[in-house]
Amino acid sequence: MGHSEMLLAVAGLKPDEVKARTKKLAGGDWSDFPKAERAAFGLAYKLSREPGKLTDQDRAGLVAVFGENRAVDLIWYTAWCNYMTRVADAFQLPLERDNVFTPPPKKPADEKKQP
Repeated sequence: MGHSEMLLAVAGLKPDEVKARTKKLAGGDWSDFPKAERAAFGLAYKLSREPGKLTDQDRAGLVAVFGENRAVDLIWYTAWCNYMTRVADAFQLPLERDNVFTPPPKKPADEKKQP
């Protein structure tokens, strides 16, 4: 399971919703998403594919949608995620099979009571 899928699951999406959302995101047609999400997806795509081509106009568009502080957060976080992906790819680190962000299952009441 990829980290994006894990985070979508943590956000509350069911497995079939995660699959549908990631398929839609990967398809590149984000027209059904709200304006703010489309802007964030566009930034993530551009920074991932052609980071040197991010323009003042791109940044101004993000600021118009998110405000200056959130635009900086989006750029920083997207760049950081790309950095971590490149490090993991360089070391050929495998993704986890299970969602590491899922809380552990609750123990039955009788297992909690130990003398």
